[in-house]
Amino acid sequence: MPDPSLSVLALLALAALTAGYVDAVVGGGGLVQLPALLLGLPGASPVQVLATNKLASICGTTVSSATYYRRVRPDPRTFLPLMLLAFTGSVAGALVASTIPRSAFDPIVLVALVVVGAYVLLKPDLGGETALRFTGGRHTSVAMLTGLVIGFYDGALGPGTGSFLVFALVGLMGYGFLEASAKARLANWATNLAALCVFVPQGAVVWQVGLVMGVANVVGGYLGVRTAVARGAGFVRGFFIVVVSAFVVRIGGDVLGAW
Repeated sequence: MPDPSLSVLALLALAALTAGYVDAVVGGGGLVQLPALLLGLPGASPVQVLATNKLASICGTTVSSATYYRRVRPDPRTFLPLMLLAFTGSVAGALVASTIPRSAFDPIVLVALVVVGAYVLLKPDLGGETALRFTGGRHTSVAMLTGLVIGFYDGALGPGTGSFLVFALVGLMGYGFLEASAKARLANWATNLAALCVFVPQGAVVWQVGLVMGVANVVGGYLGVRTAVARGAGFVRGFFIVVVSAFVVRIGGDVLGAW
C-alpha cells in the first residue's frame, strides 16, 4: 500500500478530531473515523482499516477515560466487570473480523440505531439521573453480559460501539447519561486494547496513519469530555439524539445505495 499524501493525512486527522469529540460525549466516533479511513486508504485491506482505526481510537479513549474517571468517579464495582467482559468479547470479535464482510453489518447497525434513537427520543426523562433497575449480583451480571456482547461487536467491526454502550447503560441499567458516558468510555478503551492485542501481532496496523489520527483523536476526546462534564446529562442526551440521527441517515444512505 502506498503512503498517503500530506493532504490525505490532514483530512484523516480532521476526521479523527471530530470522531474523538463525538466518541467522548456519546460514543460512535468510529462511524466518522472508519468511513474516512476507507476513503483515505483505498489500497488497504479491511483488517488494516479496522486495526488502524483501533490504534487511533485507543489514543482518544485513553485520555477521555482518564478525564471522565477524575471528574465523574464512576463506581468500579460496575465498570471493572464491564471492562473485563468487554475486553474478552472484543478479543473474540477481532479474531473473526477478517471473515465477516462489512456489508453484513450495515443493515443490523441501522435497525439498532433507529430503535435506540426512537426509544431515547420518546422518553424525555430517560437518563436525566441515575435510577438503577438492578442491584447486587444481578446488576453485575447485566453489566458483564452487556460488555461481552457489545465488546464482541466492537472487535469484529466497531462503528457505533460507544453509542450502544451508552444506551445499554441508560436504557437497560438505569444510569444517567453522564455517568453512562463515563463507564462507556472505560469499556470502549478495554475493547480497543483487546482488538489491538490481536491486530498488532498480525501486522495489520498502518502505524503512520494511526498515530497521526491518534493525536487528533486525543484532542477531540479531551474537548468532548470537558464539554460533557461542564454541560451535564441534558446536553449529552441531546447530543446523543443528534449523533444517532446523523448515523441513521449516513448508514441508511449506504444500505439504500443513495451515496
